[in-house]
Amino acid sequence: MLWSMSMRRWWPAQLLPRYYGCGLVIPECLLSCRILDLGCGSGRDCYLLSQLVGEQGHVTGIDMTEGQVEVAKKHIAYHMNKFGYRKPNVEFLHGYIEKLSDAGLADESYDIVISNCVINLTPDKKAVLQEAFRVLKPGGEMYFSDVYASQRLSETIRKHRVLWGECLAGALYWRDLYSITEEVGFSPPCLVTASPITIGDKELEGIIGDCRFVSATFRLFKVPGGSRAGPGQVIYNGGIMGHERELVFDANFTFKEGEVVDVDAEMAAILQSSRFAEEFLIRAGASATAAQGNCCKRAKEKICNPFQLLEQLAAPGPACCPRGTSGPPGCC
Repeated sequence: MLWSMSMRRWWPAQLLPRYYGCGLVIPECLLSCRILDLGCGSGRDCYLLSQLVGEQGHVTGIDMTEGQVEVAKKHIAYHMNKFGYRKPNVEFLHGYIEKLSDAGLADESYDIVISNCVINLTPDKKAVLQEAFRVLKPGGEMYFSDVYASQRLSETIRKHRVLWGECLAGALYWRDLYSITEEVGFSPPCLVTASPITIGDKELEGIIGDCRFVSATFRLFKVPGGSRAGPGQVIYNGGIMGHERELVFDANFTFKEGEVVDVDAEMAAILQSSRFAEEFLIRAGASATAAQGNCCKRAKEKICNPFQLLEQLAAPGPACCPRGTSGPPGCC
């Protein structure tokens, strides 16, 4: 992406070797948003976002490692000068992502929470998601990348120091993400992308056994109770900068400008209650195409498993179409 390339030219050399993310946590429609980065490290993602939200937006980064926070703070003036901002729109805090209230972060104070390969390193993942839910405004989003396992990990793996340092020993079983988010109150996770993780060490492979790991990006939404209704149809107006022709929302839904797309109740509620509401015309009620069983629009075919998504991406021949696009019979 052009903005990513231009930003890379601006990053001070001290930031690049201190970046430990496993994905890209830059969602769409960010102008004037308030964003919180959990486990911000040296601040690279924060500085990317501080340009994208604009001078009227705000980005907060929090990290448990004081040295990383100090590095991030040193480059605030540098980036604000590059962006032409009169005052800083980014701040960095020292604290724990399981205890955001200790850092003074108030309820319903952020539009978006991001995290890049950090939650796997926390012992209490539910506490992290609960805190993210608390600080998000109604309709807010948590957009995050992390490492997931194909099964629950054994005690041997979870206590292995090398595997812990490689962000594998703390990986959450992907199905447990769905149960935890439901308990916390988020909408069901929307799977965005998945990339394979290879070990490349015979000794570690022997310890891991048949368990597989994947780097996956999910988006969660804090949907207000009154926004939950039934399925419907939506039309994307093409108003999001950089996504004028189409918006690839996740692995299941792609919205092309001006096209009618059938959505399930979960997606209808997300679009209606979030910052995306102004970008769509939303019609309530089930559609005829959904009822007829179009191959790419049956709710039961929704891709939730990141390992399944990996298999589909690697499979030869035509890829299964995201919902809202057309594909060959039986593609899903």
